[in-house]
Amino acid sequence: MAVATWNGTVIAESEKTVVVEGNHYFPPESVNTQYLKPSTTTSQCPWKGLANYCSLIVDGKINEDAAWYYAKPSDAAAAIKGYIAFWKGVDVR
Repeated sequence: MAVATWNGTVIAESEKTVVVEGNHYFPPESVNTQYLKPSTTTSQCPWKGLANYCSLIVDGKINEDAAWYYAKPSDAAAAIKGYIAFWKGVDVR
């Protein structure tokens, strides 16, 4: 079971994450979306496509752009479509 926590709160947990380049991508239904706030930030991966970001808000603290996902990934990354990954101090175990 993979669990993502930040600021003492479980953000996501799943037995069905997909690991890509060392990052656990969590199925959308396994993420506590009440902690996510959409961001306008994007980035381009040469093989996965355009990533969209979300910030985390827990107990009034904000972690800007700490989560990302690929809404329309390339065919090579189709397995992570809509799945959410974390960084910037989010502990994933």
